[in-house]
Amino acid sequence: MAKRLLVAYGLWVLGGPLGLHHLYLGRDSHALLWMLTLGGFGGGWLCDLWHLPGWVADANDANGSRREHSGTVPALSPLRLAGQVVVGVYFGLVAALGFPWVPAVLAQPLAVGLGVLLVSSVGNQTTEAPGILAAAFLTSFLFQDRLLVLLPTSLAASIAAQRHRRYKPRRALQPRLAARLYHLGLAWLAFSAPLACRGLSGAAGVLGTLLALPRAATQLLLLPLRVGWHLAEMLGLVGSSPAGEHPTGFKPSSSSERHQWAYEVLGLPAGSSAEDVHRSYRELVKVWHPDHNRQRAEEAERRFIELQEAYEELVGARR
Repeated sequence: MAKRLLVAYGLWVLGGPLGLHHLYLGRDSHALLWMLTLGGFGGGWLCDLWHLPGWVADANDANGSRREHSGTVPALSPLRLAGQVVVGVYFGLVAALGFPWVPAVLAQPLAVGLGVLLVSSVGNQTTEAPGILAAAFLTSFLFQDRLLVLLPTSLAASIAAQRHRRYKPRRALQPRLAARLYHLGLAWLAFSAPLACRGLSGAAGVLGTLLALPRAATQLLLLPLRVGWHLAEMLGLVGSSPAGEHPTGFKPSSSSERHQWAYEVLGLPAGSSAEDVHRSYRELVKVWHPDHNRQRAEEAERRFIELQEAYEELVGARR
């Protein structure tokens, strides 16, 4: 089916940053690159305006006469090389943010290599993936634990891609649109899902911090009263606080009060079974572990220590 220049311009206006015009012209690698970078960070989308007539002519060139090349190796393109370096660094940063639990020496060079490979596959050119990935992993290993490790890694992978550049073989028949959209959707999901999970996790931490602000404000307002009360207790002017009314951070002295305090910390009624104590302790430790509460590390550490002390109090008594 012949491609129309007017339709290509319309898609460029309506969905250019998402690569709709490239998808219409059968340039799937270029469309995916635009989806993941929002039109080449905006600048590439604007530059497409001048290239659309030539791309439409290539898409309508059924005989492939416009793709006849005098040599077997494409000419070196400084613009493509710069794009490979920039997108490689960009993919490496995304891997660092989306996969913090994966070792950097594994996730980052792989992401950088895939970014460089994607730019290398734009248009009528391609390259060899093993050479790009080998250069990325080797450079990342040599520069590991360095602050700017992504830049030399991306540069080495881009140079390897340029050394092995070649023209794509012309396909006799293009895959169906449904299959193309399916593959593009999988690639976009693999790129965006880790970032979405990371964003939701950060939002949950911020929400937990906001919910804890009223309690923290109350504790701060009551702090002078509690300090005065405990000072009066130390001077013998008033009696000790009743069991179950101990402010956070003050552990009861008598055995019965310590048991009551331990049950309250674990969220259990007095006299609960050992099985309930173990179960509640395991669940609360997972919730308040400092590694899972980086947004409120101080409160998590305090609660974690309280859980340890309360558990030891009850388990030690049973032993």
